[in-house]
Amino acid sequence: MAIFVERILFLHCLLLLFVTFLKISAADPFNRSSFPPHFIFGTGSSAYQFEGAANEDGKGPSIWDTFAHKYPEKIIDGSNGDVAIDFYHLYKEDITLMKLQGLNGFKFSLSWSRVLPYGKLSKGVNKKGISFYNNLINELLANGIEPLVSIFHWDLPQALEDEYQGFLSTQIVDDFRDYAELCFKEFGDRVKHWITINEPYTYAVFGYAFGSRPPGRCSYSNGCIAGNDATEPYIVAHHLLLAHAKAVKLYRKKYKASLKGKIGISLISNWFVPYYTEKKHIDAAQRALDFMLGWFIDPLTYGDYPANMHKLVKDRLPKFTQEEVEMVKGSYDFLGTNYYTSTYAVNMDDPDPVNLSYATDSQVYLTWKKDNIPIGEPTGSNAIFVVPEGLQQLLIYIKEKYKNPIIYVTENGMSDANVTTIQQGVNDLERTKCIRQHLLAIKDSLQDGVNVKGYFVWSFLDNFEWNSGYTERYGINYVDFNDNLKRYPKRSALWLKKFLLANREIYRSDY
Repeated sequence: MAIFVERILFLHCLLLLFVTFLKISAADPFNRSSFPPHFIFGTGSSAYQFEGAANEDGKGPSIWDTFAHKYPEKIIDGSNGDVAIDFYHLYKEDITLMKLQGLNGFKFSLSWSRVLPYGKLSKGVNKKGISFYNNLINELLANGIEPLVSIFHWDLPQALEDEYQGFLSTQIVDDFRDYAELCFKEFGDRVKHWITINEPYTYAVFGYAFGSRPPGRCSYSNGCIAGNDATEPYIVAHHLLLAHAKAVKLYRKKYKASLKGKIGISLISNWFVPYYTEKKHIDAAQRALDFMLGWFIDPLTYGDYPANMHKLVKDRLPKFTQEEVEMVKGSYDFLGTNYYTSTYAVNMDDPDPVNLSYATDSQVYLTWKKDNIPIGEPTGSNAIFVVPEGLQQLLIYIKEKYKNPIIYVTENGMSDANVTTIQQGVNDLERTKCIRQHLLAIKDSLQDGVNVKGYFVWSFLDNFEWNSGYTERYGINYVDFNDNLKRYPKRSALWLKKFLLANREIYRSDY
């Protein structure tokens, strides 16, 4: 306890030093009051990236545990999430920091294999896993922070992958429903915002079209020992949609009335800009959008895949039965939107008619530069550029095409790479600008009638960033991986605190 208090006091002092140095004031007219009173401002995380404790307290292995150890060459620095940033043990300290920084929301995911080590309800519940998430949720609420809980963020129990190849099998739908029901029963009295699945697009494409993430499947011609990137991404996406819809149906039937929560899904999408003004390139931008966002939101809103996908994928695209159409259609109370960047789209004039693959089915070339000029400010990732106007355009597009749903921007941010010192890491001016610009874009979208209810920065802390390992940093708080994972607020966290608490006398009353 003494160490905990000492570290919190250290963080207090560090915050005060930064406040003094930067001469932060409440004079900026753009602040928390520029948004509706009940708007949620939070940060994001996921179990595998944050928790660590990979082999503690009865947790079973996930496909990410297996993949990171089996294929370290697919992680830039050969690292894994065995320890990650040790949120499993440090969550109380981190939640205290969230409160100090004025945040009132936190998006996190449950580890399926931490609560169900073998993936199935019939094979036993891990009470220590349930206890951890109960304690985490209670701690958040005690500090005035709303939990936004993802049921699945890619870390499928390895046992289900071994038994029937996970989301390639229809068996996953009922197992996911059972897992979701366990979550509703154990945590639903306090969790009022449920996300069934985070980024089904990313799971299906990177795991089954490119093979760069677990379970590492793609066609042999693309370097995988198993898989078919012309069919499997579509099969997996189909089962993800059915699993989502079945969990939503269950929640609405058995729990919604008594628990009074809302349930949705988080979908990622770039905004796509035609490289040239000709119609074929405008059409290409629409196809790119259909193959990333429409792939999921069209069935969820209208009960079927986009016409462009039917036209180009043909019989490789799975079909919904009429019963499934009724279950999938309208199966969200809110939509989580994850946005990081925009991309130029160029029509593919001569598509390969033989070597079919999800990667080329849309018949679009994607690029981040036009006349050698990037589409936006560069970041630590070579595929992400800061284009805040793209977020506004995406939100307006969703409003106009998909019946103006309630939206939470559940992920947005940027990475730094090649950070070698704490001083360099905390002085993240570009991230500070990035957050401010995207908040301005959301403010403008609200004025355009978009029904946005919250914004979550990715992420609260530097963490294990999938294939980038620990080489890229997305956090608004710096983690020193060389010194016991100590946390240091970055300039972006201090700006966000100023933004959120601008109308309070924070520097006298909060310390």
